[in-house]
Amino acid sequence: MSGNCNPIGIFDSGAGGLTVLSELIKIMPNEKYIYFADSANCPYGSKPAEEIIGLSDKITRFLITKGCKAIVVACNTATAAAIDYLRGAYSIPFIGMEPAVKPASQNTKTKSIGVLATAGTFKGRLYIETSRKYATDVNVCYQVGEGLVEFVESGKANSPEAEQLLHRYIDPMVDCNIDHLVLGCTHYPFLKPVLERMLPGHITIVDPAPAVALQTKRVAENHGLLCNEPFVHSINIEFYSSSNTSTLKFLVVSNLKQNHKVEDVYFANIKL
Repeated sequence: MSGNCNPIGIFDSGAGGLTVLSELIKIMPNEKYIYFADSANCPYGSKPAEEIIGLSDKITRFLITKGCKAIVVACNTATAAAIDYLRGAYSIPFIGMEPAVKPASQNTKTKSIGVLATAGTFKGRLYIETSRKYATDVNVCYQVGEGLVEFVESGKANSPEAEQLLHRYIDPMVDCNIDHLVLGCTHYPFLKPVLERMLPGHITIVDPAPAVALQTKRVAENHGLLCNEPFVHSINIEFYSSSNTSTLKFLVVSNLKQNHKVEDVYFANIKL
């Protein structure tokens, strides 16, 4: 029995959701994936919620026309603004980005954590509720990572300019004695090499992507959506972008193709 071998859809404002896709491939390598990067409207971080809901709705309708059986909203800002709407408007399962404040708050020894995220994420219901539930007895150092998404999208995540901006954001958190740094945007794991050079060794970087991938697998299992065919082929992924695909291609080649058996890849531009 092959189960449901329709693709899983993933979307983000740009290339950030590739960090989630990478984790999905690790635990579900025999699934097909369709990735949509809304590069024409990136970044989402400072956009009003109504605009993000409209963009997310258009992307969702496109992914459903491509036969997607479930959709991962691989964008913290889009999750905060739009996932409740999407779950109410469509019958397929949606998996969003969970704020990783919970594990950081539960594991901190210094009782001080840092959270680097977009303005839209900090305003979202999920983030506010999670913080109230798990971080009331913890000192949380907040920082909006304005400009960081643009460095990733321009292929300059490892540049001196990106490091300089990160120092401006992160050094005050280090001074606050944090021992966990939560990455609250799917673009930010691309900055991990720089962060690991900057941060003292006792500070743990918390990336929510692995937990989101595990939740996606659980949801697929619970809905009978897993593809049970044995894995005998290369990873099958279609990539779509609402703008130029050059950065997306670069990051796919430099990350996914190096770390996974990703060979069967298709790229296309599409205007929604």
